Amino acid sequence: MSAGPLSPGTRRRLLQGQAGPLPEPPSNSVAIFISSTVSDMDAEREALQTTAYPEVQTFCQKHGLMFEVVDLRWGIQHTQATDHMTTELCLEELDRCRKTSLGPAFVALLGDQYGPCPVPTLIEEKEWEALRAQLTARPGDLELVAHHFRRDENTVPPSYVLQALGTGDTRGPEEATLTSVLRCGAQEARRLGLITQEQWHRYQRSVIEWEIERGLLSLTDGEQGATVFLREIQDLNRHILEDCALKMVDRLADGCLDTDAQNLLSNLKGRIADMQPGVLRAHHLPWSRDLVNPKNKAHARYLQELGEQFVARANHQVLERLRELEAGRQELAWLYQEIRHHLGLSAEATRSFCGRQELLARVGQRLRQSDNHPHTPLVLFGPPGIGKTALMCKLAEQMPGLLGCKTVTVLRLLGTSQMSRDAHSLLQSICFQVCLAYGLPLPPAQVLEAHTRVVQFFHTLLHTVSCRNFESLVILLDSVEDVDSTHRWRRVPWLPPKCPPRVHLIFSACSGQRGVLDAVQQTLTDPESYWEVKPLSSNQGQEMIRLLLAASRRTLSPGQRDLLWAGLPECGHPGQLRLAFEEARKWASFTVPAPLASTAEEMLHELCARLEQTHGQLLVAHVLGYIVSSRHGLSEAELKDVLSLDDEVLQAVYQDWAPPSKELLRFPPLLWVRLRRDLGNCLARRPVDGFTLLAVAHRQLAEVVRERYLSGPEKAMRHGILADFFLGAWSQGTKKLITLPLVGKPLNLDRKVAPQPLWFSDTVANLRKLKELPYHLLHSGRLEELKEEVLGSMSWISCRGVSGGIESLLDDFDLCAPHMDCPEMGLVREALQLCRPAVELRGLERSILYTEILARLHFFATSHPALVGELCQQAQRWFRECPHPVLVPLVGFLQPPGGPLRATLTGCHKGITAMAWSLEERLLVVGTQDGIVAVWDMEEHQVIHILTGHTGEVRCVTVFARGTQAISASKDRTLRLWNLLSGQEKFTIWDGGSKDPTVPQSLHVDEAKKVVYSASGSKVNAWNLETAELIFHIRGDASDPWICTAALASQATLLTVSEGSVVSLWSSATGKAQGKQRLSSIKEETPTCGVSMQKPGHMVVGFSKGSISLVSSEGDSLLGKLPEAVGFLVISEDESLLAAGFGRSVRIFLANSQGFNRFMATDLEHEDTVETAAFGPENNVIVTGSRDALIQVWSLSEQGTLLAILEGVGAPVSLLAQGGALVASASPQSSSFKVWDLTYTQKPRAPAPFLDRTGLTAVSHNGSYIYFPKIGDKNKVTIWDLAEGEEQDALDTSNEVRCLEVAEQAKLLFTGLVSGIVLVFPLNSRQDVMCIPPPEARKAVNCMALSKGEEHLAIAYDSIVLVLDINPGDPCPVIDGPTYTFYTQLPVTISSVAVLADYRVIYGMTDGDLFLYECANSKVFPLEAHGSRVTCVEVSHKEQLAVSGSEEALLCLWDLEVCKWKFEMSYTNSYCPGVQCACFSKDDKYVYAGLRDRSIIVWSVLDGTLLASQFVHAIVNRIIPTSNGFIAPTRHGYLIRERFQCPSSRTSQQDPLKNFKKAVWMVKSRQREELAAAAGALQDSGLGGAQRNECKSNKRSQVCLIV
Repeated sequence: MSAGPLSPGTRRRLLQGQAGPLPEPPSNSVAIFISSTVSDMDAEREALQTTAYPEVQTFCQKHGLMFEVVDLRWGIQHTQATDHMTTELCLEELDRCRKTSLGPAFVALLGDQYGPCPVPTLIEEKEWEALRAQLTARPGDLELVAHHFRRDENTVPPSYVLQALGTGDTRGPEEATLTSVLRCGAQEARRLGLITQEQWHRYQRSVIEWEIERGLLSLTDGEQGATVFLREIQDLNRHILEDCALKMVDRLADGCLDTDAQNLLSNLKGRIADMQPGVLRAHHLPWSRDLVNPKNKAHARYLQELGEQFVARANHQVLERLRELEAGRQELAWLYQEIRHHLGLSAEATRSFCGRQELLARVGQRLRQSDNHPHTPLVLFGPPGIGKTALMCKLAEQMPGLLGCKTVTVLRLLGTSQMSRDAHSLLQSICFQVCLAYGLPLPPAQVLEAHTRVVQFFHTLLHTVSCRNFESLVILLDSVEDVDSTHRWRRVPWLPPKCPPRVHLIFSACSGQRGVLDAVQQTLTDPESYWEVKPLSSNQGQEMIRLLLAASRRTLSPGQRDLLWAGLPECGHPGQLRLAFEEARKWASFTVPAPLASTAEEMLHELCARLEQTHGQLLVAHVLGYIVSSRHGLSEAELKDVLSLDDEVLQAVYQDWAPPSKELLRFPPLLWVRLRRDLGNCLARRPVDGFTLLAVAHRQLAEVVRERYLSGPEKAMRHGILADFFLGAWSQGTKKLITLPLVGKPLNLDRKVAPQPLWFSDTVANLRKLKELPYHLLHSGRLEELKEEVLGSMSWISCRGVSGGIESLLDDFDLCAPHMDCPEMGLVREALQLCRPAVELRGLERSILYTEILARLHFFATSHPALVGELCQQAQRWFRECPHPVLVPLVGFLQPPGGPLRATLTGCHKGITAMAWSLEERLLVVGTQDGIVAVWDMEEHQVIHILTGHTGEVRCVTVFARGTQAISASKDRTLRLWNLLSGQEKFTIWDGGSKDPTVPQSLHVDEAKKVVYSASGSKVNAWNLETAELIFHIRGDASDPWICTAALASQATLLTVSEGSVVSLWSSATGKAQGKQRLSSIKEETPTCGVSMQKPGHMVVGFSKGSISLVSSEGDSLLGKLPEAVGFLVISEDESLLAAGFGRSVRIFLANSQGFNRFMATDLEHEDTVETAAFGPENNVIVTGSRDALIQVWSLSEQGTLLAILEGVGAPVSLLAQGGALVASASPQSSSFKVWDLTYTQKPRAPAPFLDRTGLTAVSHNGSYIYFPKIGDKNKVTIWDLAEGEEQDALDTSNEVRCLEVAEQAKLLFTGLVSGIVLVFPLNSRQDVMCIPPPEARKAVNCMALSKGEEHLAIAYDSIVLVLDINPGDPCPVIDGPTYTFYTQLPVTISSVAVLADYRVIYGMTDGDLFLYECANSKVFPLEAHGSRVTCVEVSHKEQLAVSGSEEALLCLWDLEVCKWKFEMSYTNSYCPGVQCACFSKDDKYVYAGLRDRSIIVWSVLDGTLLASQFVHAIVNRIIPTSNGFIAPTRHGYLIRERFQCPSSRTSQQDPLKNFKKAVWMVKSRQREELAAAAGALQDSGLGGAQRNECKSNKRSQVCLIV
């Protein structure tokens, strides 16, 4: 296992998919083989098992490694340990540990026993003849050997096989004699040169010497993770004949000392000391008669030292290996590991490949014929076991020859690795391989974050490769059914329906397998894309078995061959043939086999029966049951731990002998190794999360195991023990009761299984537990534990989310939801779904997840205490213990689950320009600025097709043909017709529309006539939807282009309205002109928009000065006049309602016999320009979107009542598409879109948010009441009761409200009006309203501010500031006339203001200027200016500091004593448009600031450090400090209430922007800049160079750049 990176040649070969020598992949496991004699080291092995192994295991787990000890002599009888087959198994296991272990791999415990020499199990013919020749003179010995060995003609070359020896508790005389005879014969044959020294060693060496030779002495590259612990007993030779001493040394059958063995042991120790002295760890013990007595202090001390040395040595070897790997770390190592995993499996699969030559040739011919033009992918299908995988691997191997040119071959055997199990990881690995192979840029991080973007990148990448016109690309994906998502979705969304030239996709799929082929056929509809893989011929089947036998150096006797062919009449299923081979390879030439079963299923049942006969039914049933029951497979270490928890298995194992320890109980590893060897190729090794897991290799075997061993209660029992293991219920010293047959009473024993915390260390999560535990709790029926340990555990949710992403969490909830009757689960799942925008923006780390969950679920904590309430309490506990500065939610303030938002979906690289629903197929078609048409499955919230072809922005999309087809128009002046089910393009039309991007373009489909009309500028084209032929072309006057076009099917007419208000009529069948007239109802106005009414055959047209006209072939009439230009017109589906948008308003009209009349007396108002609207499915609501990114839902059945204000995607809402009860909202300025459910009012809801759109909110009574301008009537102020979630009252102000301030102590509400008046309302009374008149008539109030003690009020107008005193009074405070009035005398206006107790006023201007004015002295001090509008100014509570914020996201902290800035904080990211508000904490230690990127930050006043940053999904209007945090109303209508928790020591502080994408904080300190400047002056004078350098390096106290 090389630690260095791969060579360039190897990397290139891997990327191109070429077979060849494959380097061993690195391992994430530590597997230590323990070598010792059987009885000599019992105490040592138990001591290590008790203390040392758990310590090393914990150490390994902290480094993300799995730990396994292989001690094949633990827990078995002496006869099993010395069995001749055990030696082979030990050496095989030792080789496995050396091959896979990271660091330590071999530990020998060497004492004073050499151990027995095993009898060879197999002697080749030539070696046998050499031995036989030496034994001819001794007939008795020759007869003994001949009796125990039989000639097997089926091995190649023929050999002699050892037959079973007699049984007994000790080595019988017969076996000892046989060993002695063979040793003598080998000695003589070696002397004569008839056998090699290596062959001679087979008769001379004990098991432990074989193991030390293999694990240490034969190594050519140093010790490589080996250690030998040597125990030497002083003066043992003097006491060698004492009984107690004889137990520690080798002795003969008669009890005498075995001097030969002692000499061999001495030689072995000498060889170790000479060849590998560095591995020896010697322990010298004084002789004692009770040496192994637990009370012997010297022995106890020795065992303790042994354990400590084992731990230190193993940990050191692990660390050294980790350092080597880190030093030689390969960039993109995960990709190369993935490629070589599949190439390695492919090489195995093709070794016995035969036949299929005709099919291979046909595939090659098809590839060559389609290489130069677009074509469909190829699907190879057939039943399980038909040989699809081997065929795909052979195709990959022969691809350069089949295609006849240079190729890059990408092969994935799906489901055999973690990255090939789900579509997202699969496409990611393919994209990386293709990009590297062709030298293309790798997919950027923002692409990898969203599955939709990965799919789009994959499809685009195929076209990019095609355009290079260089090497062909072939992607082979075997077993599409093994991709997890294939079973959940109705389609295979990532599957390209067409391949461009020089790109080929070949898939294999199982026919009749859970409808997978049906899902593929939803995308690939061409029948010629499907090729069936048929059975092999009888001759090919026989040839396959001959190849397999030859590869394993076996053959069959003629009789056995006849029996085999007779059992496989006409069998051409490679799977069944391989099962027959696995059985036949075990036949010796003297074996009389039983007839084979006729079907693969029967063969598998017979296989299970044979395994049961050899290993016991219980062990086979439980081992296979555990492997099949696991979610992704089990590692060997996990399986042995699970078996150690299975009381039934342990009772069966220890039925005839007692376990070796009285303190702990484990399953004997040897029994598993024997069973694993007999299972052979039935088990597959799969890389998952860096570990190698065992899984059943054949789908059919898994089904047989389920039928045979997992029916009824057995299934739940297997899952139950697996759940116990992954819970860690019996780990870390927790003992488990068991009654063993030979003991007869319950024993409470430690099972020594691996601990299972959620986190092994701060950065290493227990991925195996996270993936397996929910599955096993669910299937064992332990639903309460599932809720407690998984779904209702914030620790679990946090760990799962941080380590695996939001998708993995949602998968867990989706897995469990169908089986649990728990409505609360839906709330938690939806809350996690709503976290996505924050996670995409900020990355997923614990504080974000805890904040999101608590701030969304807190609303339901009382009403749903069992799950939601418990999660909230856990989140609160986590915040209390958090060691880092953090903002702690005290109430719910993020949009709660159960609201209208169904999903926020991201997938496009550019903004969205067109949307259309396919209701019948539950699809949403989205067009984008970069010419992509994406088709979304709105049930799965997944992109099913990325339709490429357009080279310009998609202008419009129309869906027709019962939602199965769509036509799109683009700026590239083409129309494209798409099949939405298959994702294939039907045809492309060069439409030749206008080049001017400002000219509107429209599409009208007449399904009855199968015609599409395309209108753009002064052109209208009619195209046949079947043939793409031009039916007619209409060209108008280019100097008077058409603004509106309608295809009126009921009139068979095309109607156009031009910029000059000319109406033209044309035949929609022939394009012939039918008339032209000028609009009579409109004078001096230009059309701006239009909408057709198909039933009456009219068009409604809006105009530039607000007119709305009804136009038809018979003439036109004025419907109404709006105050401003008509921005858009929308008509309801039944054409009974019309919505007209103008400025910031929407007016609704109701259809009547004459046209339309006004539906409501009031218009629907936004705070910004309304861009679009959509009616609900039953015309009971209308949804409107505006430029300020807000969406408003209005009730039409309640005369325009505002039902909800929804936050869009942070950009102007210019697209709304209604489909049934769902509405999708999007913007050309955002790559995301949101889907809203208009029926959300029927779900359980949190208290209603206050409906404020202005951001002019004020708060009183510590957040109990919210004040804001009333919706629809800004001359009133709504008083909102937050606890009740409803309007309590409204204050009449008689003029539009411009700003609001609350004096909490004085209990006053100040309302600044557009008229310049400030009305003062006592909060406890509605009668005594005070009026503060403006200094000049008709000057609107811009802003107001109260001093911290509420003694003064500052009122700012454009260039005037009034300062008034607030004096105590009865029944309410008295406000005197202005104490001071001053003018700014500047051309720009005041944008923010603050007032101090000593009559100093700070005010900021719209151009960024900032001033401090002393009213008492009439002095003004200019402060250093911001670069843009000052959005807020706040004074500290002690009035020594001030903070100002501006639109360029700059915060300045000012020292008011010297009128200079103390710190500057500039904050830039790709989303942030500036600072909205700020305030000081009550103790003036921190500044809380609300940013327009919808986040809140906390800034240290002491040193300018950024302490915390929190994304709150909405713009915060103002921040009001509380005793330990703040409250803040948001544009979402919720009141944030948070505690800021900052540990006294911030040494371990995390970077609050650690995961923030493209964010830069820069803090500048004036003190440091002045020091730097002073140092610069010294440098200029030739002094202080070193000091200057030091100061300069600290010029900026904090810079965080996260890319």
